Amino acid sequence: MTFTEELRGLLPLRPVPLLTRPVDALAARRLTASLGAEGDPHRPRRTFSDLLVFRLDAGDAQSALVKHPRSARATASLAHECEAVRQLTRDERLGAWRRLLPVVEERRLDGPLPLLVETCLPGVEADVLLRRSPELARRVTVSALTAIRELHRATGRTQEVTARLTDWVKPRLAVLAEEVRWCRHGEGAQALAAVRERVERDLAGRHLLVGWTHGDFHPGNVLLSEHRGTLSGVIDWAGAVPDGPSLLDCHTFVLTMRHQLSGREFGEVVADVVRRASLLPEDRRLLAGVRALPSGPRAETAVTLLTWLWHVAGNLEKSARYARSHRWVADNVVSVLGEVLAHEGEAPARAAAQSPRHRRRTP
Repeated sequence: MTFTEELRGLLPLRPVPLLTRPVDALAARRLTASLGAEGDPHRPRRTFSDLLVFRLDAGDAQSALVKHPRSARATASLAHECEAVRQLTRDERLGAWRRLLPVVEERRLDGPLPLLVETCLPGVEADVLLRRSPELARRVTVSALTAIRELHRATGRTQEVTARLTDWVKPRLAVLAEEVRWCRHGEGAQALAAVRERVERDLAGRHLLVGWTHGDFHPGNVLLSEHRGTLSGVIDWAGAVPDGPSLLDCHTFVLTMRHQLSGREFGEVVADVVRRASLLPEDRRLLAGVRALPSGPRAETAVTLLTWLWHVAGNLEKSARYARSHRWVADNVVSVLGEVLAHEGEAPARAAAQSPRHRRRTP
């Protein structure tokens, strides 16, 4: 049995709703009362990122979304999201695109009942829509990628990124080493070093678009008109940065779409890319319009690994429960790092076999 197989199944990824529902309902009512609002909270739910989220309908007024952080990490995440949305809302370069941003109505992140209140944006989450109508997958993907590219073009600039790679990679590798015990020693530490070497080596000298990057752009964070399938909102800006590698948003969306439609874990989808040393042709076609997309299988795989690194590090920073879930670690961290180690072991042998000296000795 492999280490990955041993990890799976030891701890469920999602909390058990029946155990948390009464406590969550009581907390939602207390939060509603603290706002001086009338009516009952609508379907409070606890996310894996330590947030209690519910909708509050206020008569004729627009519905609001209430988020209650249940840990220091969740509070920090909401604070970062507020600041990112504030900066984007004031950015005149975005023009009408700002209609896709949530509107913060109240921010109260100190005290015994911290919360954030946002105006509910119209539409339904893309992942919910796709569960009902998977045939809309391509339309949803094209709509989402078109919208996020508008943000990238408005705020980004194509730059040579060698000097930025360390800042994009090193802190996130440190998160994995800090949060996932397996990554601190032995094969885990060796694999993290291999990821850093591959990404920095294969993207050095490349020119990429650097600008506002959502950082967690997947179907669950995109709202769509249910009837027309057009994009009506982009939510959860907790991982957003103003100077990130913008193409990661597009890669994240395409890879998480494959994760959702195939029913496989995100890490397993990434591990397949590393194993093949390329994206699937249909995914490459979807990404063909990304500005300054580096070409070639090595760069393609490096971008995929960078996308994976931002995704898993972002989750680990949001909640300690990701690292405590052996199944999540096995399927989303160990599976990828194991494939990186296997691929790195094969690379020197292939290089030696292709060298002129080796070919001269071959009969």
